[in-house]
Amino acid sequence: MADGIDRRGQYTEHIVQIRRCACVVKGGRRFSFAALVVVGDGNGKIGMGYAKAPEVPIAVEKAVRAAERSIVRLRFRERAASRSVFHRAEAKFGASRVLLLPAGAGTGLIAGGVVRSVLNAAGYTDVLTKVRGSSNPLTLVRATISALVNMRNREDAMAMRGVTVSDLGSK
Repeated sequence: MADGIDRRGQYTEHIVQIRRCACVVKGGRRFSFAALVVVGDGNGKIGMGYAKAPEVPIAVEKAVRAAERSIVRLRFRERAASRSVFHRAEAKFGASRVLLLPAGAGTGLIAGGVVRSVLNAAGYTDVLTKVRGSSNPLTLVRATISALVNMRNREDAMAMRGVTVSDLGSK
């Protein structure tokens, strides 16, 4: 159940958090476990899953299945064996804010545990990050994935504005 287990051969799973939940019943407390898992192929595909079950391994399996159903495709800037984000991006989910900044080759992932798990699973190698607001792992994972999904490269931005490279040179 260690971080980074590859069960299906296709995706690597990163267990972000396992919580114990208690339900008070007539005879005492009944415990269950909640698992938050991020899966990725290290090449731009990533998914997040959250599930509860009476035992930890079952909760992790359910979360992995949920994560594999929610896979999204990401892109990154590749330069000299470095994978970084295209531009500064900030995303908010709930009370959590995540700021992602591009970094030069060799910088590494400067990130906390939750954001680092998401970036590792996706395959990023050089990114600077800052978390503001709530540090709740569930909202941090969702905010980080939101920031990565909304990332645009230069060609996308120019197409959205209806501008070409030759237009930029004439002004």
